[in-house]
Amino acid sequence: MHDRVYKSDDEWRQQLTPEQYRVMREKGSEPPFTGAWWDHEGEGLYCCAGCGSTLFSSKTKFDSGTGWPSFWAPLNPRHIAQHEDRTHFTPRVEVTCSRCGAHLGHVFSDGPSPTGLRFCIQSAALAFEPEEDVQAEGLSAPAYE
Repeated sequence: MHDRVYKSDDEWRQQLTPEQYRVMREKGSEPPFTGAWWDHEGEGLYCCAGCGSTLFSSKTKFDSGTGWPSFWAPLNPRHIAQHEDRTHFTPRVEVTCSRCGAHLGHVFSDGPSPTGLRFCIQSAALAFEPEEDVQAEGLSAPAYE
């Protein structure tokens, strides 16, 4: 596991855009069908916009029809954390970055095979690293079937 990232609110405000700060540090949500990555089809890795931790592969991304980027599995389960969320009058499971604690979105049990999960992630919480850059850096994504 990589080193945990700790920053003050002022440091996060300096690093993140106002929208990223609202989503990632204040657990906000962007409107559906508005984020940069909901309909993105490029090959590569989706990383935490706060700390750069690799979170999801384009190989597990699917169109859930919800208007947010959706994935059926994380790249590495240790790179995310899951927490009970009882806001909005219904129990949900919040997903955060295990390295910096940023709010990423939620996970639901209505996704496709093979996991049956839908990680519904906020575009504002993600940065995208194209496959050619991933290969140049010597990183690799698991081969999902």
